[in-house]
Amino acid sequence: MIGAYGPWAAALVPETPGPLSLQHCPPGEFATRRAAARTRVTACMAPPSLPDGITAKVCRSFLHDGLAVEEIRWQLPYGPPTRAVVLKPTGANGKLPAVLALHDHGRFKFFGREKITQTSPAVHPLVVQHRDDAYEGLAWANELAHRGYVVLVHDAFAFGSRRVRLADVPPELREGLKDDTDDSPAGVAAYNDWAAEHEHVMAKSLFSAGTTWPGVFAAEDRVALDVLCARPDVDPARVGCGGLSGGGLRTVFLAGLDDRIRCTVCVGMMTTWRDYLLHKSYTHTWMCYVPLLPRDLDYPEILGLRAPRPTLVINARADPFFTRAEMERADGMLGRVYAASGQLETYRCSWYPGHHQFNRAMQAEAFTWFDRWLD
Repeated sequence: MIGAYGPWAAALVPETPGPLSLQHCPPGEFATRRAAARTRVTACMAPPSLPDGITAKVCRSFLHDGLAVEEIRWQLPYGPPTRAVVLKPTGANGKLPAVLALHDHGRFKFFGREKITQTSPAVHPLVVQHRDDAYEGLAWANELAHRGYVVLVHDAFAFGSRRVRLADVPPELREGLKDDTDDSPAGVAAYNDWAAEHEHVMAKSLFSAGTTWPGVFAAEDRVALDVLCARPDVDPARVGCGGLSGGGLRTVFLAGLDDRIRCTVCVGMMTTWRDYLLHKSYTHTWMCYVPLLPRDLDYPEILGLRAPRPTLVINARADPFFTRAEMERADGMLGRVYAASGQLETYRCSWYPGHHQFNRAMQAEAFTWFDRWLD
């Protein structure tokens, strides 16, 4: 991708595991090295500091398709309120296992939580199209809630209720787009196109502020996890997280760094820094990158920082966003980390035919994995 500079740039990334790597780590050093690696990852991500005790307000409660639904929101120290949906089986009692379901990127920022939840019979036609392609037609958070879970889905930074509004940016950055509230298919598509082109501006601004997009994601996702774990209907010892693509990216950082996540599923977002560097960065969002970190840990090793806690990675063999060889190399890294942890049985990597997706067969495996470890 970068011409004659590729071999030189690739040589900057260590071929062998670095001093903070958990691959081949002696058992007696595992916990200490993991703590040091987490400190380094957090330092490179530079997440913004958020206050403790952010609480959610219930805006509306109702029933839909056998589920009790709550529409909630909370206010961070910056930006518009975060809106979220909580789903659980109607009539469920006591403390239930819970999952923080992380929505995808999909070059689709007009909506966030709506892409994987359904709370009314009416669904936006572009959401229907997106679900058909990415999720084989299902709102997977609803499917998981029906199995007996409390599921929380919130809008990530720059998506849905947290999206950048045109009125808040200078006119020269609006590229002729005048309305970011038009929810017609044409209006939504126009906003998504604008938001895609605005990503480099946001990323450069975050870098200039001394933070990173993964750092902001991790900070805000931890607030959502706080909200979920504080609920009286949730057993905080039985909490998982997972998601596809951009949701898989957020899974890597949240599950890799927060021990409250007992069980996790990363779908369609597992490769190596070398894959991004040499082959595939042009297919990915600015949200992936953490400056300097590749010198210390490879991308899959971030998720490996949760070892030996249960982790499922799901890959599609024909996923155009990654090379097969680097997906396989990432699997090997995670396998060695879990072997070093002494509990290789808590790691699994599964392979499916097809494109970049979280289809029904994949969902069935993911839900069974949650059942196994959160029951």
